[in-house]
Amino acid sequence: MLSDRSYMRNDYPRETTSVLTWLICTIVAGFILQHVFWKWLGEGAGRSFENLVALTPDGLLTGKLWTLATYSLLHDPRHFLHIVGNLLGIYFLGQFLLPLLGSKRFIWLFIWGVVAGGVLWLGVNWGGRGTLLGASAGVCALLMVFAAINPDRAITLLLFFILPVTIKPKWLVICLVGFDLLGFFFYELGGDYGIGGIGHSAHLGGFAAGWIFFRYVHQQSSSSSSEGSSSMELPAWLKRSTRKPVEPTSYKVNVGGSSPSSRGSAGRHFDLRAEVDRILDKINNEGFGALPEVEKRVLDRAKDSLNKP
Repeated sequence: MLSDRSYMRNDYPRETTSVLTWLICTIVAGFILQHVFWKWLGEGAGRSFENLVALTPDGLLTGKLWTLATYSLLHDPRHFLHIVGNLLGIYFLGQFLLPLLGSKRFIWLFIWGVVAGGVLWLGVNWGGRGTLLGASAGVCALLMVFAAINPDRAITLLLFFILPVTIKPKWLVICLVGFDLLGFFFYELGGDYGIGGIGHSAHLGGFAAGWIFFRYVHQQSSSSSSEGSSSMELPAWLKRSTRKPVEPTSYKVNVGGSSPSSRGSAGRHFDLRAEVDRILDKINNEGFGALPEVEKRVLDRAKDSLNKP
């Protein structure tokens, strides 16, 4: 019976913690641990912790393959804005991309950007003694996909966290890629650190990963895009399927007599039960979060009907 269903007896279930929240909390936890080891346990403990988690050529040669991803959990402890900027980027870009891509594709896009940035950085700095920290490569991958989907959607940024600047995503990406290319060719390729110590090659790897994801994962699956098209339209496989809305019929449950009105009420009651069964099957297959508001109202109406004396 409907009353035996938990989601018919109680309020709608609360949403579980999103992968975006888990990602931000994990990065914050890594930064806190980094400070604990450096500030409280001494320089030796801090250096050992960074050697275990951060990305270095020597570390990779000793078999620390996990550092290709875990370096994104650490940030420069001397510059607090390093982690703040990355977390803000992850949060605001995630607010847009997570509903479109879903949890799995979103987190894999971020990891793919981090790994690609780490690989490119290693290729450029293989003979050096540098250390790569920060989630910037993953943020660059997210930004590239965001700009590819909405190239002309105006966004407002706080320059130096003070001055509001409105810019289109495509121009923001072009400016950032140009800046990183300058640092890459004139600093990193010469064996020096990037401008302000920035890992430009890691950023470029993240941007490249985001473009590859958009072009060959996101856009390639679009049935509406022509072959070789550079359209920025959201592909059909990521669009929510539109279902025919349920007519807001006023269902009646009490059935009695053989009059035409009674037979009509019985028919509507049958239709309500059939519709509820269909919705319950949908919940079993896709989860409660897949229901549109009109179907939730149908469940409410059925629950109210059951509660009537």
